[in-house]
Amino acid sequence: MTAVPVPRQPSQPSDRTSGGTSPDMTPVFALKELVARLHREQHKIQDLLSSLSFALRSFNNLNQFLELIPLMASRVTDADGGALVLFKPNGQMRLERLHCQDSRQCHDIRKALETATRQLAAAAATPGGAIAPAKMTAALDHQVSHYLGPDVHLFGTAILVKNAERGRLYVFSRAVDYAWTETRQKLVRLVADQTAVAIENDELTVELRKKERLDRELEIGAEIQLQLLPRQCPKIRGAELAARCQTANRVGGDYYDFIPIPHARLRSSKTSSNEAGRWSVSIGDVMGKGVPAGLIMTMLRGMLRAEVLNRHSPARILQHLNQVMYADLENSNRFVTLFYSEYDPQTQMLSYSNAAHNPPLLWQASTDSIKRLDTLGMLIGLDADTHYQDGQIQLQPGDTLIYYTDGFTDAANRSGDRFEEDNLTRAFHWACRHCESPQEILEHLFAQVQQFIGAGNRNGDDMTLIVMQINSPD
Repeated sequence: MTAVPVPRQPSQPSDRTSGGTSPDMTPVFALKELVARLHREQHKIQDLLSSLSFALRSFNNLNQFLELIPLMASRVTDADGGALVLFKPNGQMRLERLHCQDSRQCHDIRKALETATRQLAAAAATPGGAIAPAKMTAALDHQVSHYLGPDVHLFGTAILVKNAERGRLYVFSRAVDYAWTETRQKLVRLVADQTAVAIENDELTVELRKKERLDRELEIGAEIQLQLLPRQCPKIRGAELAARCQTANRVGGDYYDFIPIPHARLRSSKTSSNEAGRWSVSIGDVMGKGVPAGLIMTMLRGMLRAEVLNRHSPARILQHLNQVMYADLENSNRFVTLFYSEYDPQTQMLSYSNAAHNPPLLWQASTDSIKRLDTLGMLIGLDADTHYQDGQIQLQPGDTLIYYTDGFTDAANRSGDRFEEDNLTRAFHWACRHCESPQEILEHLFAQVQQFIGAGNRNGDDMTLIVMQINSPD
Protein backbone atom coordinates (compact mmCIF):
# COMPACT_ATOMS: atom_id res chain seq x y z
CA MET A 1 0.00 0.00 0.00
CA THR A 2 1.32 3.44 -0.89
CA ALA A 3 0.60 6.10 1.69
CA VAL A 4 -0.71 9.29 0.08
CA PRO A 5 0.33 12.35 2.08
CA VAL A 6 -2.57 14.32 3.49
CA PRO A 7 -2.34 17.98 2.46
CA ARG A 8 -1.38 20.13 5.40
CA GLN A 9 -4.11 22.54 6.45
CA PRO A 10 -3.30 26.00 7.80
CA SER A 11 -3.79 26.08 11.54
CA GLN A 12 -4.89 29.73 11.55
CA PRO A 13 -6.96 31.79 9.10
CA SER A 14 -4.68 33.43 6.54
CA ASP A 15 -6.87 36.25 5.30
CA ARG A 16 -5.95 38.79 7.95
CA THR A 17 -4.74 42.28 7.16
CA SER A 18 -2.05 44.06 9.00
CA GLY A 19 -2.91 47.04 11.06
CA GLY A 20 -6.33 46.08 12.31
CA THR A 21 -9.54 44.29 11.48
CA SER A 22 -10.69 44.04 7.86
CA PRO A 23 -13.94 45.77 7.04
CA ASP A 24 -15.27 42.39 5.87
CA MET A 25 -14.43 40.74 9.25
CA THR A 26 -17.99 40.93 10.53
CA PRO A 27 -19.29 38.64 13.30
CA VAL A 28 -21.11 36.61 10.67
CA PHE A 29 -17.96 36.20 8.61
CA ALA A 30 -15.96 35.22 11.69
CA LEU A 31 -18.62 32.64 12.57
CA LYS A 32 -18.48 31.20 9.07
CA GLU A 33 -14.71 30.94 9.30
CA LEU A 34 -15.02 29.15 12.63
CA VAL A 35 -17.56 26.69 11.21
CA ALA A 36 -15.39 26.04 8.17
CA ARG A 37 -12.39 25.40 10.39
CA LEU A 38 -14.41 22.99 12.53
CA HIS A 39 -15.50 21.18 9.36
CA ARG A 40 -11.89 20.89 8.27
CA GLU A 41 -10.94 19.46 11.65
CA GLN A 42 -13.86 17.04 11.48
CA HIS A 43 -12.88 15.84 8.02
CA LYS A 44 -9.31 15.50 9.22
CA ILE A 45 -10.39 13.21 12.06
CA GLN A 46 -12.61 11.19 9.75
CA ASP A 47 -9.76 10.75 7.27
CA LEU A 48 -7.50 9.67 10.10
CA LEU A 49 -9.93 7.08 11.41
CA SER A 50 -10.62 5.75 7.91
CA SER A 51 -6.93 5.45 7.08
CA LEU A 52 -6.05 3.74 10.34
CA SER A 53 -9.01 1.37 10.12
CA PHE A 54 -8.09 0.43 6.57
CA ALA A 55 -4.49 -0.16 7.60
CA LEU A 56 -5.52 -2.34 10.55
CA ARG A 57 -7.71 -4.45 8.28
CA SER A 58 -5.31 -4.67 5.36
CA PHE A 59 -1.83 -5.11 6.83
CA ASN A 60 -0.78 -8.57 7.93
CA ASN A 61 2.62 -7.31 9.01
CA LEU A 62 2.89 -5.09 12.08
CA ASN A 63 5.91 -3.28 10.63
CA GLN A 64 3.83 -2.09 7.67
CA PHE A 65 1.34 -0.50 10.03
CA LEU A 66 4.00 1.06 12.25
CA GLU A 67 5.53 2.81 9.23
CA LEU A 68 2.35 4.89 8.90
CA ILE A 69 2.10 6.01 12.53
CA PRO A 70 4.60 8.93 12.67
CA LEU A 71 3.47 10.09 9.23
CA MET A 72 -0.21 9.99 10.17
CA ALA A 73 0.30 11.66 13.52
CA SER A 74 2.31 14.54 12.03
CA ARG A 75 -0.05 15.09 9.10
CA VAL A 76 -3.21 15.20 11.17
CA THR A 77 -1.70 17.72 13.60
CA ASP A 78 0.04 19.91 11.00
CA ALA A 79 3.39 19.11 12.61
CA ASP A 80 6.84 18.71 11.08
CA GLY A 81 7.31 15.09 12.02
CA GLY A 82 6.76 12.22 14.40
CA ALA A 83 8.70 9.44 16.07
CA LEU A 84 7.69 6.08 17.49
CA VAL A 85 9.74 4.62 20.36
CA LEU A 86 8.91 1.08 21.51
CA PHE A 87 9.89 -0.60 24.77
CA LYS A 88 11.23 -4.15 24.62
CA PRO A 89 10.40 -6.89 27.16
CA ASN A 90 14.03 -6.87 28.37
CA GLY A 91 13.76 -3.22 29.39
CA GLN A 92 15.51 -1.83 26.30
CA MET A 93 13.96 0.85 24.11
CA ARG A 94 14.42 1.57 20.43
CA LEU A 95 13.50 4.26 17.95
CA GLU A 96 11.18 2.17 15.78
CA ARG A 97 9.98 4.66 13.17
CA LEU A 98 10.71 8.31 12.28
CA HIS A 99 9.06 10.69 9.85
CA CYS A 100 10.24 14.26 9.12
CA GLN A 101 8.64 16.80 6.82
CA ASP A 102 12.06 18.26 6.03
CA SER A 103 14.48 15.53 5.00
CA ARG A 104 17.46 17.79 5.75
CA GLN A 105 16.56 17.92 9.43
CA CYS A 106 15.74 14.22 9.64
CA HIS A 107 19.34 13.20 10.24
CA ASP A 108 19.77 15.56 13.19
CA ILE A 109 16.45 14.57 14.73
CA ARG A 110 17.20 10.87 14.34
CA LYS A 111 20.58 11.34 15.98
CA ALA A 112 19.01 13.22 18.89
CA LEU A 113 16.31 10.60 19.47
CA GLU A 114 18.70 7.66 19.22
CA THR A 115 21.11 9.34 21.62
CA ALA A 116 18.33 9.91 24.15
CA THR A 117 17.01 6.33 24.03
CA ARG A 118 20.49 4.80 24.01
CA GLN A 119 21.72 6.72 27.04
CA LEU A 120 18.58 6.01 29.06
CA ALA A 121 18.65 2.30 28.16
CA ALA A 122 22.33 2.09 29.12
CA ALA A 123 21.63 3.70 32.49
CA ALA A 124 18.79 1.25 33.18
CA ALA A 125 20.99 -1.73 32.25
CA THR A 126 23.71 -0.92 34.81
CA PRO A 127 23.69 -2.85 38.13
CA GLY A 128 21.22 -1.18 40.42
CA GLY A 129 20.04 1.10 37.64
CA ALA A 130 16.52 -0.28 37.33
CA ILE A 131 13.99 2.51 36.92
CA ALA A 132 10.29 2.38 37.71
CA PRO A 133 8.07 2.57 34.59
CA ALA A 134 6.63 5.99 35.50
CA LYS A 135 10.08 7.45 36.14
CA MET A 136 11.37 5.81 32.96
CA THR A 137 8.73 7.59 30.90
CA ALA A 138 9.41 10.96 32.54
CA ALA A 139 13.15 10.50 32.04
CA LEU A 140 12.67 9.58 28.39
CA ASP A 141 10.48 12.64 27.75
CA HIS A 142 13.08 14.84 29.40
CA GLN A 143 15.95 13.35 27.42
CA VAL A 144 14.13 13.59 24.09
CA SER A 145 13.14 17.21 24.77
CA HIS A 146 16.69 18.02 25.83
CA TYR A 147 18.34 16.61 22.71
CA LEU A 148 15.78 18.11 20.33
CA GLY A 149 16.38 21.55 21.81
CA PRO A 150 14.19 24.40 23.08
CA ASP A 151 13.11 25.49 19.59
CA VAL A 152 11.11 22.29 19.00
CA HIS A 153 7.50 22.10 20.18
CA LEU A 154 7.22 18.50 21.41
CA PHE A 155 4.31 16.39 22.56
CA GLY A 156 4.52 12.74 23.64
CA THR A 157 1.88 10.22 24.67
CA ALA A 158 1.92 6.63 25.91
CA ILE A 159 1.12 3.51 23.90
CA LEU A 160 -0.75 1.33 26.38
CA VAL A 161 -1.35 -2.39 25.84
CA LYS A 162 -3.37 -3.99 28.64
CA ASN A 163 -2.56 -1.05 30.94
CA ALA A 164 1.16 -1.54 30.37
CA GLU A 165 3.15 1.16 28.58
CA ARG A 166 4.78 -0.37 25.53
CA GLY A 167 6.17 2.77 23.94
CA ARG A 168 5.88 6.50 23.30
CA LEU A 169 4.61 8.43 20.30
CA TYR A 170 6.27 11.82 19.83
CA VAL A 171 5.14 14.55 17.45
CA PHE A 172 7.16 17.75 17.00
CA SER A 173 7.17 21.05 15.11
CA ARG A 174 9.73 23.82 14.67
CA ALA A 175 7.14 26.44 13.63
CA VAL A 176 7.44 29.47 15.88
CA ASP A 177 3.68 29.99 16.23
CA TYR A 178 2.90 26.28 16.65
CA ALA A 179 0.83 25.37 19.70
CA TRP A 180 -0.26 22.02 21.10
CA THR A 181 -3.97 22.61 21.36
CA GLU A 182 -6.27 20.18 23.12
CA THR A 183 -7.60 18.98 19.78
CA ARG A 184 -4.13 18.16 18.47
CA GLN A 185 -3.24 16.31 21.66
CA LYS A 186 -6.42 14.22 21.37
CA LEU A 187 -5.56 13.32 17.79
CA VAL A 188 -2.08 12.14 18.78
CA ARG A 189 -3.57 10.05 21.58
CA LEU A 190 -6.02 8.58 19.11
CA VAL A 191 -3.16 7.52 16.82
CA ALA A 192 -1.33 6.05 19.83
CA ASP A 193 -4.40 4.05 20.84
CA GLN A 194 -4.69 2.59 17.35
CA THR A 195 -1.00 1.69 17.50
CA ALA A 196 -1.61 -0.16 20.76
CA VAL A 197 -4.46 -2.09 19.13
CA ALA A 198 -2.20 -3.11 16.26
CA ILE A 199 0.55 -4.28 18.64
CA GLU A 200 -1.91 -6.29 20.73
CA ASN A 201 -3.49 -7.84 17.62
CA ASP A 202 -0.05 -8.87 16.37
CA GLU A 203 0.82 -10.49 19.71
CA LEU A 204 -2.52 -12.31 19.80
CA THR A 205 -1.87 -13.57 16.27
CA VAL A 206 1.55 -14.89 17.30
CA GLU A 207 0.04 -16.63 20.34
CA LEU A 208 -2.71 -18.10 18.19
CA ARG A 209 -0.17 -19.53 15.76
CA LYS A 210 1.78 -21.04 18.65
CA LYS A 211 -1.40 -22.59 19.97
CA GLU A 212 -2.26 -23.97 16.54
CA ARG A 213 1.21 -25.55 16.29
CA LEU A 214 0.84 -27.01 19.78
CA ASP A 215 -2.61 -28.34 18.93
CA ARG A 216 -1.20 -29.98 15.83
CA GLU A 217 1.62 -31.54 17.85
CA LEU A 218 -0.91 -32.83 20.37
CA GLU A 219 -2.97 -34.31 17.55
CA ILE A 220 0.12 -36.09 16.23
CA GLY A 221 0.98 -37.31 19.73
CA ALA A 222 -2.56 -38.58 20.29
CA GLU A 223 -2.51 -40.32 16.91
CA ILE A 224 0.82 -42.03 17.69
CA GLN A 225 -0.39 -43.07 21.13
CA LEU A 226 -3.61 -44.46 19.70
CA GLN A 227 -1.63 -46.53 17.22
CA LEU A 228 0.56 -47.93 20.02
CA LEU A 229 -2.42 -49.08 22.09
CA PRO A 230 -4.01 -52.37 20.98
CA ARG A 231 -6.45 -51.74 18.14
CA GLN A 232 -8.49 -54.75 19.14
CA CYS A 233 -8.42 -57.44 21.76
CA PRO A 234 -6.63 -60.66 20.78
CA LYS A 235 -8.32 -64.02 20.49
CA ILE A 236 -7.24 -66.19 23.42
CA ARG A 237 -8.50 -69.74 23.69
CA GLY A 238 -10.87 -70.10 26.62
CA ALA A 239 -11.06 -66.35 27.33
CA GLU A 240 -12.96 -63.34 26.04
CA LEU A 241 -11.66 -59.78 26.33
CA ALA A 242 -12.91 -56.20 26.14
CA ALA A 243 -10.83 -53.05 26.68
CA ARG A 244 -11.07 -49.27 26.42
CA CYS A 245 -8.80 -46.31 27.17
CA GLN A 246 -10.56 -42.96 27.60
CA THR A 247 -8.08 -40.10 27.99
CA ALA A 248 -8.83 -36.87 29.87
CA ASN A 249 -6.66 -34.92 27.42
CA ARG A 250 -5.78 -35.73 23.85
CA VAL A 251 -2.59 -37.40 25.06
CA GLY A 252 -2.86 -39.53 28.18
CA GLY A 253 -0.64 -41.44 30.58
CA ASP A 254 -2.64 -44.67 30.86
CA TYR A 255 -1.27 -47.84 29.30
CA TYR A 256 -2.51 -51.32 28.60
CA ASP A 257 -1.25 -54.05 26.35
CA PHE A 258 -1.69 -57.67 25.28
CA ILE A 259 1.63 -59.33 24.42
CA PRO A 260 1.96 -62.87 23.05
CA ILE A 261 4.66 -64.75 24.93
CA PRO A 262 6.85 -66.79 22.54
CA HIS A 263 7.56 -70.44 23.18
CA ALA A 264 11.02 -71.38 24.37
CA ARG A 265 12.09 -72.55 20.91
CA LEU A 266 10.25 -69.81 19.00
CA ARG A 267 11.28 -66.26 19.70
CA SER A 268 8.55 -64.64 17.58
CA SER A 269 4.89 -65.39 17.29
CA LYS A 270 2.05 -63.69 15.47
CA THR A 271 -1.18 -62.98 17.29
CA SER A 272 -3.25 -65.23 15.05
CA SER A 273 -0.98 -68.25 15.70
CA ASN A 274 -0.74 -67.74 19.47
CA GLU A 275 -4.38 -68.30 20.49
CA ALA A 276 -3.41 -71.35 22.53
CA GLY A 277 -0.13 -69.88 23.82
CA ARG A 278 0.51 -67.78 26.89
CA TRP A 279 -0.43 -64.12 26.89
CA SER A 280 0.76 -61.13 28.86
CA VAL A 281 -1.99 -58.79 30.03
CA SER A 282 -0.70 -55.56 31.58
CA ILE A 283 -2.06 -52.19 32.65
CA GLY A 284 -0.23 -49.13 33.92
CA ASP A 285 -0.52 -45.45 34.74
CA VAL A 286 2.11 -42.72 34.42
CA MET A 287 1.74 -40.03 37.07
CA GLY A 288 0.56 -36.91 35.31
CA LYS A 289 -1.20 -36.25 32.02
CA GLY A 290 -0.43 -34.76 28.64
CA VAL A 291 2.56 -35.13 26.36
CA PRO A 292 5.23 -35.90 29.04
CA ALA A 293 3.15 -38.75 30.46
CA GLY A 294 2.42 -40.00 26.94
CA LEU A 295 6.15 -40.09 26.09
CA ILE A 296 6.94 -42.09 29.21
CA MET A 297 4.07 -44.45 28.42
CA THR A 298 5.55 -45.02 24.97
CA MET A 299 8.96 -45.75 26.48
CA LEU A 300 7.35 -48.14 28.99
CA ARG A 301 5.59 -50.05 26.24
CA GLY A 302 8.78 -50.66 24.27
CA MET A 303 10.82 -51.74 27.28
CA LEU A 304 8.11 -54.06 28.59
CA ARG A 305 7.71 -55.79 25.24
CA ALA A 306 11.46 -56.36 25.14
CA GLU A 307 11.47 -57.81 28.66
CA VAL A 308 8.63 -60.22 27.87
CA LEU A 309 10.83 -61.89 25.24
CA ASN A 310 13.24 -62.96 27.99
CA ARG A 311 10.56 -65.23 29.51
CA HIS A 312 11.28 -64.23 33.10
CA SER A 313 8.72 -64.39 35.90
CA PRO A 314 6.37 -61.40 36.32
CA ALA A 315 8.25 -60.19 39.41
CA ARG A 316 11.61 -60.40 37.65
CA ILE A 317 10.22 -58.52 34.63
CA LEU A 318 9.04 -55.66 36.87
CA GLN A 319 12.38 -55.61 38.65
CA HIS A 320 14.34 -55.36 35.39
CA LEU A 321 11.93 -52.72 34.08
CA ASN A 322 12.37 -50.65 37.23
CA GLN A 323 16.15 -50.80 37.02
CA VAL A 324 16.21 -49.76 33.36
CA MET A 325 13.70 -46.90 33.70
CA TYR A 326 14.83 -45.59 37.09
CA ALA A 327 17.31 -42.96 35.85
CA ASP A 328 14.94 -41.50 33.25
CA LEU A 329 11.97 -41.42 35.63
CA GLU A 330 14.05 -39.87 38.41
CA ASN A 331 15.10 -37.02 36.12
CA SER A 332 11.51 -36.38 35.05
CA ASN A 333 10.14 -36.54 38.63
CA ARG A 334 7.49 -38.99 37.46
CA PHE A 335 6.64 -42.54 38.49
CA VAL A 336 4.76 -45.44 36.96
CA THR A 337 2.32 -47.91 38.47
CA LEU A 338 2.07 -51.20 36.60
CA PHE A 339 0.24 -54.49 37.03
CA TYR A 340 1.75 -57.25 34.92
CA SER A 341 0.16 -60.69 34.47
CA GLU A 342 0.56 -63.79 32.30
CA TYR A 343 -2.33 -66.07 31.40
CA ASP A 344 -1.86 -69.69 30.33
CA PRO A 345 -4.89 -70.97 28.36
CA GLN A 346 -3.76 -74.56 28.81
CA THR A 347 -3.96 -74.51 32.60
CA GLN A 348 -6.11 -71.35 33.05
CA MET A 349 -3.49 -70.18 35.54
CA LEU A 350 -2.86 -66.46 35.99
CA SER A 351 0.59 -65.41 37.22
CA TYR A 352 1.08 -61.77 38.18
CA SER A 353 3.08 -59.12 39.99
CA ASN A 354 2.11 -55.58 41.01
CA ALA A 355 4.10 -52.35 41.10
CA ALA A 356 1.73 -50.32 43.30
CA HIS A 357 -1.07 -50.30 40.72
CA ASN A 358 -4.76 -50.57 41.56
CA PRO A 359 -5.25 -54.31 42.23
CA PRO A 360 -7.49 -55.98 39.63
CA LEU A 361 -10.82 -57.38 40.85
CA LEU A 362 -11.70 -61.03 40.27
CA TRP A 363 -15.29 -62.25 40.43
CA GLN A 364 -15.34 -65.97 41.16
CA ALA A 365 -18.49 -67.45 39.71
CA SER A 366 -18.49 -70.54 41.94
CA THR A 367 -18.70 -68.49 45.15
CA ASP A 368 -20.24 -65.26 43.77
CA SER A 369 -17.48 -63.32 45.53
CA ILE A 370 -14.92 -60.72 44.54
CA LYS A 371 -11.22 -60.96 45.31
CA ARG A 372 -8.42 -58.41 44.91
CA LEU A 373 -5.25 -59.58 43.14
CA ASP A 374 -2.26 -57.86 44.71
CA THR A 375 1.39 -58.32 45.66
CA LEU A 376 3.88 -56.11 47.46
CA GLY A 377 5.89 -53.77 45.29
CA MET A 378 6.78 -50.09 44.98
CA LEU A 379 6.26 -47.64 42.13
CA ILE A 380 8.52 -48.05 39.12
CA GLY A 381 11.11 -45.27 39.24
CA LEU A 382 10.95 -44.70 43.00
CA ASP A 383 13.81 -46.97 44.17
CA ALA A 384 16.27 -48.73 41.90
CA ASP A 385 16.69 -51.62 44.37
CA THR A 386 13.00 -52.43 44.79
CA HIS A 387 12.07 -56.13 44.78
CA TYR A 388 8.71 -57.40 43.58
CA GLN A 389 6.73 -60.51 44.46
CA ASP A 390 5.03 -63.14 42.32
CA GLY A 391 1.43 -64.22 42.75
CA GLN A 392 -0.69 -66.95 41.13
CA ILE A 393 -4.33 -67.87 41.03
CA GLN A 394 -6.25 -70.65 39.37
CA LEU A 395 -9.09 -69.35 37.24
CA GLN A 396 -12.28 -71.27 36.52
CA PRO A 397 -14.85 -71.06 33.72
CA GLY A 398 -17.25 -68.22 34.46
CA ASP A 399 -14.70 -66.16 36.38
CA THR A 400 -14.43 -62.51 35.35
CA LEU A 401 -11.47 -60.23 35.94
CA ILE A 402 -11.18 -56.44 35.53
CA TYR A 403 -7.96 -54.45 35.29
CA TYR A 404 -8.48 -50.69 35.78
CA THR A 405 -6.65 -47.42 36.42
CA ASP A 406 -7.33 -44.90 39.19
CA GLY A 407 -9.40 -42.77 36.82
CA PHE A 408 -12.33 -44.97 37.88
CA THR A 409 -11.87 -44.79 41.64
CA ASP A 410 -10.78 -41.11 41.69
CA ALA A 411 -13.66 -39.87 39.51
CA ALA A 412 -15.39 -37.07 41.47
CA ASN A 413 -18.87 -35.59 41.28
CA ARG A 414 -19.81 -31.93 41.75
CA SER A 415 -19.81 -32.33 45.53
CA GLY A 416 -16.22 -33.56 45.49
CA ASP A 417 -17.11 -37.14 46.45
CA ARG A 418 -15.06 -39.84 44.76
CA PHE A 419 -16.35 -43.00 43.15
CA GLU A 420 -13.92 -45.10 45.23
CA GLU A 421 -13.21 -48.82 44.98
CA ASP A 422 -16.33 -49.82 46.97
CA ASN A 423 -18.67 -48.36 44.33
CA LEU A 424 -16.63 -49.95 41.57
CA THR A 425 -16.78 -53.31 43.33
CA ARG A 426 -20.56 -53.13 43.74
CA ALA A 427 -21.04 -52.08 40.09
CA PHE A 428 -18.74 -54.88 38.93
CA HIS A 429 -20.52 -57.44 41.09
CA TRP A 430 -23.90 -56.47 39.64
CA ALA A 431 -22.54 -56.54 36.08
CA CYS A 432 -21.05 -60.02 36.48
CA ARG A 433 -24.45 -61.41 37.43
CA HIS A 434 -26.54 -59.52 34.85
CA CYS A 435 -24.35 -58.81 31.81
CA GLU A 436 -23.77 -61.47 29.19
CA SER A 437 -20.38 -60.45 27.78
CA PRO A 438 -17.19 -58.60 28.74
CA GLN A 439 -18.17 -55.75 26.41
CA GLU A 440 -21.48 -55.29 28.25
CA ILE A 441 -19.65 -55.27 31.58
CA LEU A 442 -17.24 -52.64 30.24
CA GLU A 443 -20.07 -50.44 28.98
CA HIS A 444 -21.92 -50.77 32.29
CA LEU A 445 -18.91 -49.73 34.39
CA PHE A 446 -18.14 -46.70 32.21
CA ALA A 447 -21.80 -45.71 32.38
CA GLN A 448 -21.85 -45.99 36.17
CA VAL A 449 -18.88 -43.65 36.51
CA GLN A 450 -20.44 -41.16 34.08
CA GLN A 451 -23.70 -41.26 36.01
CA PHE A 452 -21.80 -40.62 39.25
CA ILE A 453 -19.87 -37.56 38.02
CA GLY A 454 -22.95 -36.18 36.26
CA ALA A 455 -24.26 -36.11 32.73
CA GLY A 456 -22.24 -33.83 30.50
CA ASN A 457 -19.28 -33.68 32.91
CA ARG A 458 -15.90 -35.06 31.94
CA ASN A 459 -13.60 -36.98 34.22
CA GLY A 460 -10.37 -35.13 34.96
CA ASP A 461 -8.22 -38.26 34.75
CA ASP A 462 -7.60 -40.98 32.18
CA MET A 463 -9.81 -44.06 32.51
CA THR A 464 -8.67 -47.46 31.26
CA LEU A 465 -10.48 -50.77 31.75
CA ILE A 466 -9.81 -54.35 30.67
CA VAL A 467 -12.47 -57.03 31.20
CA MET A 468 -11.36 -60.67 30.92
CA GLN A 469 -13.92 -63.47 31.19
CA ILE A 470 -12.88 -67.14 31.41
CA ASN A 471 -14.83 -69.66 29.37
CA SER A 472 -14.59 -73.42 29.00
CA PRO A 473 -11.65 -74.35 26.75
CA ASP A 474 -12.64 -75.66 23.35
